[in-house]
Amino acid sequence: MPKSVQIAISIVTLLTLLLTACSAEKPVTVPEGAQAGDLILEPCTFEAEKVKYAVDCGTLVVPENRNKPGSRLIAIPVKRIHSSSPNPAEPIFQLDGGPGASNMDFEPPSWLLANHDVVLVGYRGVDGTPKLDCPMFAKAIKGRGDDLLSTESLDAIGKAAGDCAAHLQSEGVDLAGYTIPEVVEDMESARDALGYERINLLSESYGTRVAQIYATMHPERLLYSAMIGVNPPGHFLWLPETVDSQVEYYAELCRQDAECGARMPDLAATMHHVNQSLPSRWMGIPINPGKVKMIAFVLLYHRSTAPLIFDTYLAAEQGDLSGLALMSMAYDLIMPNMMTWGEFLALGSSADFDPGRDYRAELTTPDATLGAPMSLLIWGSAPGHWPSITMADEYRRVQPSDVETLLISGSIDFSTPAQFAEQELLPSLSRGKHVVIAEQGHTSDFWQFQPKATERLLTSFYDTGVADDSLFTYEPMDFHVGRGFPALAKIGLGVVVALVLLVGVVIWLVVRKISRRRATKVAA
Repeated sequence: MPKSVQIAISIVTLLTLLLTACSAEKPVTVPEGAQAGDLILEPCTFEAEKVKYAVDCGTLVVPENRNKPGSRLIAIPVKRIHSSSPNPAEPIFQLDGGPGASNMDFEPPSWLLANHDVVLVGYRGVDGTPKLDCPMFAKAIKGRGDDLLSTESLDAIGKAAGDCAAHLQSEGVDLAGYTIPEVVEDMESARDALGYERINLLSESYGTRVAQIYATMHPERLLYSAMIGVNPPGHFLWLPETVDSQVEYYAELCRQDAECGARMPDLAATMHHVNQSLPSRWMGIPINPGKVKMIAFVLLYHRSTAPLIFDTYLAAEQGDLSGLALMSMAYDLIMPNMMTWGEFLALGSSADFDPGRDYRAELTTPDATLGAPMSLLIWGSAPGHWPSITMADEYRRVQPSDVETLLISGSIDFSTPAQFAEQELLPSLSRGKHVVIAEQGHTSDFWQFQPKATERLLTSFYDTGVADDSLFTYEPMDFHVGRGFPALAKIGLGVVVALVLLVGVVIWLVVRKISRRRATKVAA
């Protein structure tokens, strides 16, 4: 594929995909002579809404495997952003999503810093040293053959997972040290070194699982815990029937919208029909069914990007396959670099892997509307190849908790469906409250769509323990799409054609000029 097309698609998908490639602040190493628990800090700065805050940045030194005497030391970055208040309340420790993504990228709003320090502690295996990179897995995850989710492709991805584990172990990585309880103990080491008696937690997606285990391991250290996009035990695995039911929910919202209902009387049926009859090419560009489904699943996380998927499927049903081709190519440009795959595999499998399940058989659903492509890609390939290292059973199940806890869900969240927080986690929380925001998706929607309501909800909870959700109002799903994937694909193709024609004209002019010079010399 021409470089210009790749660049155009990369720009589009980087703006669209809200699950971004992980990144750390800067490489950190264990200082000479450091001991476990040491925290070396130096001043740095942070600016929010044109206000500069005092910040401590540094390195936390911890054992790689606390259950193994003599385990080597590893380094993890830490950042403390000081509150603008001279007498702040308990600090807020941020736990971001993943696994496989950084915990150092959160930029707290000024209203959160008005009464609290905010502390970021890097995730081991991603932000510090060592980093669990898996280049062989990142390459394999592009798939083999014509379908990313074919048996041949999944087998190759699984082998790459095993090769990655062997490679990391050969470099001295103790994979048994990369579990959520170890992440919790990293947070505890930072809390202790910073001198805080009790802390608050603000967690998102995967980070909510860390928060749940934190509440089990060290409840006496927690005051308030707010979880956005809640992931109870067992739900790093998406099930086809759950995903398809969420598509049906969107279909009902579409029927309630006059414009959307007129365009797509049955959105779910449209997606099902297209996925059952995907062509192999558009204008010579391959359309890989598994890659199309993967991009669709990821973009359905948020209400801002979901309409792009529905618009693309409608165009495909009407014979315009350009958007599907764009999605297929976008996968190769984005997915391999989206995660630190070694940490993703280590944390995910240690938390939720069940050796008694045949994941591939369970997740292969040819007649599904969309199914669970992410689950099939990972759980249908890696088990049996990645080492079977699991954390203690008590951390793999919901545990009762007396910590004051606020659960926050979106009703159309494809990543962490609201019903699991409501049915599986909330009953175990003696001091829990669940706020479900209608027609909002995963974590980014919470921060973006009703910011004043978000501010009121979190500040009231952290300041008083009473979560005030009174500012949230019903915001209907907006299915309108301006310039969707089909249009962008055609623009990209048009740019390529124009460039090819331009290069052709330039070559023709050069050749013509050379020919004239030769003719002039012969005549002379």
